[in-house]
Amino acid sequence: MSRTLKPPALEPTVEEHLRLSEFTGKFDVTEFVGSVSEKLIAKSKSDNGPFDPKPFIETFEAAVDRLIAVRKEVQAKTEQMEKSVRVSEREYSKKMADLNRGFEAVGGSFAGMEARMNQVSSTAVRIGEQLETVHIERQRAQAAFDIIDFYNQLSKGDTARLDTMRKEGRAGRRQVAVILRRLNTVAKEVDLPSADKTRENIEKYCEKFEKEMLNLFDRCYRKGDPKMMNHCAQTLLEFNGGASCVQVYVNQHDFFINNVRNNKPVDDHVLWDALPDPDASPPKSEQGLAELFVEIRSTVETEAQIVKAVFPNPSVVMQVFLQRVFAQPIQQHLEQLLHRGSSISDLAYLRVLQLAHVQSSTLVEDLKTYELPHVSPRTPYEATEFRRSLTGTAAPAPGTSAIVSTMLETAMEELFVPYIEGQRYLERESRSLGTLYSSLLSQFTRYHEKTQKGKSSMFDRMVNQLSAAAAATTSTSGGATPSAQAAAALMRFGGINTGSQDRAGEEPVREEDGLLSVDTAEKMLKWHAEAIGRCVELSPPNDVPKNTFALLRVLAEAIGNAYIGAAIETAQMRLDAADSKTEPSMQPLTIIRSVDLICHLWQQYVNTALLPLASSSVTTRREMVVFNNQSVSRLEGGTNHLLQRLTDSIVSWLTTQLTKQKRNDFNPRDDDLSFARVNTDPCIACCDVLEKVRDAAAQNLGGKNLEVFLTEIGVAFHSALLEHLRKFPVSATGGLMLAKDIKSYQDIITSFGIPALNERFEFIRQLGNVFLVRPEILKSYITENYLGRIDATLLKPYLTLRSDWGQFHKLFNDAQGIPDEGTEGGRGLKDRFGRLSLMMKELEGLKLTDGIPKGMPTIPTSFASGFAMPSRPFGN
Repeated sequence: MSRTLKPPALEPTVEEHLRLSEFTGKFDVTEFVGSVSEKLIAKSKSDNGPFDPKPFIETFEAAVDRLIAVRKEVQAKTEQMEKSVRVSEREYSKKMADLNRGFEAVGGSFAGMEARMNQVSSTAVRIGEQLETVHIERQRAQAAFDIIDFYNQLSKGDTARLDTMRKEGRAGRRQVAVILRRLNTVAKEVDLPSADKTRENIEKYCEKFEKEMLNLFDRCYRKGDPKMMNHCAQTLLEFNGGASCVQVYVNQHDFFINNVRNNKPVDDHVLWDALPDPDASPPKSEQGLAELFVEIRSTVETEAQIVKAVFPNPSVVMQVFLQRVFAQPIQQHLEQLLHRGSSISDLAYLRVLQLAHVQSSTLVEDLKTYELPHVSPRTPYEATEFRRSLTGTAAPAPGTSAIVSTMLETAMEELFVPYIEGQRYLERESRSLGTLYSSLLSQFTRYHEKTQKGKSSMFDRMVNQLSAAAAATTSTSGGATPSAQAAAALMRFGGINTGSQDRAGEEPVREEDGLLSVDTAEKMLKWHAEAIGRCVELSPPNDVPKNTFALLRVLAEAIGNAYIGAAIETAQMRLDAADSKTEPSMQPLTIIRSVDLICHLWQQYVNTALLPLASSSVTTRREMVVFNNQSVSRLEGGTNHLLQRLTDSIVSWLTTQLTKQKRNDFNPRDDDLSFARVNTDPCIACCDVLEKVRDAAAQNLGGKNLEVFLTEIGVAFHSALLEHLRKFPVSATGGLMLAKDIKSYQDIITSFGIPALNERFEFIRQLGNVFLVRPEILKSYITENYLGRIDATLLKPYLTLRSDWGQFHKLFNDAQGIPDEGTEGGRGLKDRFGRLSLMMKELEGLKLTDGIPKGMPTIPTSFASGFAMPSRPFGN
């Protein structure tokens, strides 16, 4: 028989950690073991002997046994709770099934009830429709009966019943209005023997009723009773549309009566003094017009509230009121302003027109905020009365939400149509610009006319063209073009006539009157920009490109032909007529500079201000570009020709000065006298002119223009010097004088700052030194530097001019293999000299392959920094 050992008793603190409640929360195994063995560890540490694991084993065995017992207890409770949950779930499922069956029964009951209600409602709708049809038929029958009864009464002249209804108050008057309207309709359709008399009686009574209602409306209007006014307006609307009521309201309004009585223009002296001055800024407002528009805004703001409260259709009333505002006070004031402006000048007229248009546009936008509903809500009685008719029912048409805005835009257009329709505005604008330009250029035109008098020139052709164009303004075939009007104005105000006699009493012209001025061009463009602003404001959007092109033609006619073209033609004429023996004037360079600046300014204006306005029309924009390029090209051509003529004059004068070289200037007999002079007289004259040319060109030309012009002068002078040096014998002393002349030529050309010319004149200097070197080293000298690149046979004509040539020419010719002039090979030596200039252009290192042509290069490609290429709209 075995005996079971009882586990040792646990410490109370361990017992506390083995309770079930200790495991319900957050459980940590390490913390649990530490708590159970805490006292054992302390006791083991206090014992000095070896470690004894037995207390630990016994304690943990007892703890494990106790944890097993706790687990069994927990499992038993869990099984019991699971059984209770299964029983509760079965009971819940049973209850939910019973509830579902109850809901299905209720839903079925409601579905049946709904079906029965649908049947009943369908029957009720059919009954209601039938009752409505019957009611309408009854109303129509009653209305027909009443109309027939009233018709019969009026056929007998009996109006007692209508009079009684009319005296019943507001409802009675409305009924009478409806009945009379219907009687009027019936009377027009009835064809009986007594119909005419009945119709007459009905019309008389209608007229009497309308007068009575209008008188009542007028009395209420004067008393300020909006409710009775609304009643009268409603009644008259039912009677005949209410037009007569609206007219009474508008005609009797104090605004129109006071404006007719006080229609006196305000005399604004500052405005009217500034209007005809093109240099003054265009006015922004006119005092009288501004005060009128302020009064209109205030009146409309007040009337909008009254009309909305009084009239059943306020938008129609407001439309009539505003139409009267535009047709009476605004139009009358505008006509007075334009009449006064027209009596002053075309510019004053156009400025007033633009001012009025801008302010009127602002007024229209402000008045659009007073848009009112088209049809006001009706009372049930009114709705019933309107449905009662012999032809059935008809719903009122919905109103237009923007009826007032549309009317205002139409009134605005009609207000200005007499002044801007068709070509009226454009003709006036073109005539105004022509007048201003011709007045500005009158002295300029007179100067050039007198300068070119008696000579057939471009100016004469221009006068003839202007005369022919001006004749178009008086032709009977139709309206003149803007260019024709501008031409007529230039002829009339610019002092141009077809006769050759001078007018008596004219002021004498001065030299400065004929000069081109950038300030004048800027003033012309400023005036044109103002005209373009008016064109955009006053022209319809679709006509803006076309009108802009027309005004561009006027500008081109004035600034291109009458201004720049005349100055270029006069300068060319002066160059042609100048005496070749006198020093050429550099004034054409000043003119060319002015042309450059003015054309550049003009093209910048066209590209910036005019072409964008034509962007909506590709065709018009293309035509403007072509026209503009052609206009500038013509001026460029004239400038090219002027510059070429000036170049020819300068070169001709330089050549003439060289011909004044004396035969013995470089072979003097008196050495002391020759050395007393620094340079010969032709050299001094040529250097003086070249210096003036350089300074004038640097001041008036720039970039490629300056380079090409000075290159042309330098190359031509270089060729003239090559020919010049072949004509004069040179002694040893004279060679020094020649070297000084060449040094002066080289210094002045070097100051041009053109490398190609520097190398050409360095060759001239080396060629001049052949008269200074000793005979024994001449052979080696001409084979070096620039001279070494030239065929020796081409240098012989210069060598033969040495005073000592006869002493060593035989030896020199044999050494160089040059034939004598008397031989067959030598006879063509002079003919071969012409190859020297050509060879100069082909020399390596002279850098003349950039193209220094025989003639003057064309200016359009050289005016790159001026008005040619950059200022073109598209370049081509």
